[in-house]
Formats: sequence, C-alpha cells, structure tokens
Amino acid sequence: MDKNLNWVNEKRIERTIKSLENNNMNGYLVNSNEELIQKITELVKKDSLVACGGSQTLFETGIIDHLRSGRYNFLDRYLKNLTPKDLKDMHRKAFLSDAYFTSTNAITENGELYNVDGNGNRIAAMLYGPDKVIVVCGINKIVKDIDEAIKRNELLSGPANAKRLDTKTPCKTTGYCMDCNSSDRICCEYSVIKRQRTKDRIHVIFLNESFGY
Repeated sequence: MDKNLNWVNEKRIERTIKSLENNNMNGYLVNSNEELIQKITELVKKDSLVACGGSQTLFETGIIDHLRSGRYNFLDRYLKNLTPKDLKDMHRKAFLSDAYFTSTNAITENGELYNVDGNGNRIAAMLYGPDKVIVVCGINKIVKDIDEAIKRNELLSGPANAKRLDTKTPCKTTGYCMDCNSSDRICCEYSVIKRQRTKDRIHVIFLNESFGY
C-alpha cells in the first residue's frame, strides 16, 4: 500500500478507536495477521469455550484456522454434515462462550457497530451472552456514520454475501439491495451497538487492509 494512503488509513483507524473507547469498547490496530493472532492469544485464554458468527473476514485473516488449532474448545459452525438441529444447538451454546468472534458489516467513525443478519444469531451474541466479543475488521469496514453504514450494506456487503451464499434473492442478480420479500432474504435483523455497558466485553481489532464484505 502507498505509504501516504497507509498514513491516512491509520489516522482514520485511530479516530475510530478513540470513539470506541469513549463508548466503553476497546480498539486495537495490528499490522499483520501474525500480530492479530498474538492479540487474540492475549485476549482469550487457552482452553476457553469460543464460538463465531458467519464471517468471510475470519477466514481471510486466518482466525478460523487459529480457532481450530486445538488451543480452544471451539464450537465450529463450519463442520461438515451438521444438521439444522446441530447448527441451532451450536448457536444457542454460543451464548455461553467465553469469547465470540465475528466481524461487522460496518463501523462508524463515531464508534458504532452496525450489523445486519438473516437469522439473528450473530447479532444476538454480540448484544448479550458471551463474556467477550472479539470483532475483527479491515479498513474497508469503517464508514462516516450510520447513514453510510446502511448504504454500505445495501450496495456492497448485502449483495456480496447473497452471492457468496447463493441465495434466491434479487440482489444476487442486480448487485444492489431491492428490499425484497424473498424467503431467502439474508437482511432481516438490523442492529446498532452505540455503547457497551460492560467494560472490557467488546474488543475491536483493526487491520489496515481490506477484508471481507
């Protein structure tokens, strides 16, 4: 990355981290996937019960592989041959986890986390249940405000995830949100985490690169 653009991005991340701290959430900037994994080992103890939400970012940054390494008791939602009941039970057990890993659809420079779910399990766990929530995101997830976060989901993350999941929704064809009534719609539950009441529960780790949608 161009050093001047890198500097601009770092300043934006620093502003967002300061806003997160004002909202009783912790923010960190790491410079590589290796530093990311090191930060996670500092935040989450060995043998902890951990779970995750659906996330392309967690795969791209190597976190899923790290969670599968044997260091933790991982509720792996991506195991082959899981039945719908198995997955439902796993989502429920995630509420009891020591740490829940996820990314975010967008994060504002005001330190607000904006998310949209199809089933609501990820949003629910971010809001309540797990002792810690570890949010990992690239510079591409930072937006100015909630209005921009909504647009980002409608024009980018929503359609991209629909394409990834091969849903029967209009956005998979058009490339932008049609506010559809499809039974396969993945944008059903919307949430904004403006502030965290419990200190040291939500931790947001930034990388100065683009990851996920």
